[in-house]
Amino acid sequence: MEARTILLVEDNPDDRDLTARALDKGGVASRLVMAFDGFDALDYLFATGPHAGRDASELPAVVLLDLHLPRTDGFGLLRRLRADERTRLLPVVILTSSGEEQDIAKSYRLGANSFVRKPVDPDEFTEAVRQLGVYCTGLNQPPPNQSL
Repeated sequence: MEARTILLVEDNPDDRDLTARALDKGGVASRLVMAFDGFDALDYLFATGPHAGRDASELPAVVLLDLHLPRTDGFGLLRRLRADERTRLLPVVILTSSGEEQDIAKSYRLGANSFVRKPVDPDEFTEAVRQLGVYCTGLNQPPPNQSL
């Protein structure tokens, strides 16, 4: 299986580490890129700031996005991704501790492809992330190249 990139937008270092371990332990053939907040994610996706020079046409297979982030929240990032032609079809999975009905509805209204509540139990979290990784990088058919 070809290694595909997963962009994890997560400010919690424990959740970042758990996610990386879950993908590795689950044998998910992927390259994990981590962004601390929405601005870091935008720099990566649009090849600006510290990612200037990166080929911006090479989008990740999926963005795993926490809602509660510093500087700009996940909703702000999601709005920006859906407003730009280059990232409009980019698969985005909300991966958050929130189970609030209004957060779920707002996420889908703004264009999220999925909403997954982070399990509190570390073993359940690991399994949920492993399954997401397998689905997003192996089973899911990504959108066609938007430049076609």
